[in-house]
Amino acid sequence: MSAAISLRGVGKHFGSLQVLDGVSFDVARSEIVALLGTSGCGKSTLLNIIAGLIEPGAGDLRIDGKETEGTRDRHALSYMFQEDRLLPWRTARANAEFGLEAAVPAIPAHERHARASAVLDLVGLQGFADAHPHQLSGGMRSRVALARSLVTGPRILLMDEPFSKLDPHMRTQMHEELLRIHAMQNMTVLFVTHDVEEAIVLADRVVVLAPRPGRVREIVSVDLPRPRSATDPAVAEAIRQLRLLI
Repeated sequence: MSAAISLRGVGKHFGSLQVLDGVSFDVARSEIVALLGTSGCGKSTLLNIIAGLIEPGAGDLRIDGKETEGTRDRHALSYMFQEDRLLPWRTARANAEFGLEAAVPAIPAHERHARASAVLDLVGLQGFADAHPHQLSGGMRSRVALARSLVTGPRILLMDEPFSKLDPHMRTQMHEELLRIHAMQNMTVLFVTHDVEEAIVLADRVVVLAPRPGRVREIVSVDLPRPRSATDPAVAEAIRQLRLLI
């Protein structure tokens, strides 16, 4: 079976600046993989290439075994950005519906409404469908953004430091929520982080990128049972070992 995401020799220049050089790795179906590295190593650029927001300058990218050539299966991929990007004049339900409004063929309004309500329930926002973003806490806004990313039923979820602005307690809650939904939906997840602890707690494998230009330094398997706590000695040791590679 082909990988959900496969990169071979992916490179990227912005003018004379080489941002990525020869990046190669696979993400298996249903796997959770972290992209980890210091600022300037090209993590977000690489995620944007996979999402189809930026074209690679070199190399080969395949999604579900198919060459992308500038296009993406709209049912395959969803992208959760670092900022929640909620529309302030829309309710939580209407924000979650947004990803369905450009569907071809068009999805009837009652079906969009029902699907948005269902994903809000999935992320634990029962009773808040009619609330506007200013009425929600930071963690609840992140849940709405996650619901919007899930409403299309993606096979692959891309995430660019989506929990970095949350306090530690809320970040832990969102980690638990993501793992719960991943287990239910059997999605492939590729996420960018600069947080070593987050990478170890969530990921099956961690792709460590070296900077200037971005390239794969090492790929680390995290063979620890879930749930994982940073206070557990085995998890703490895995975090310590991974920090040595950054």
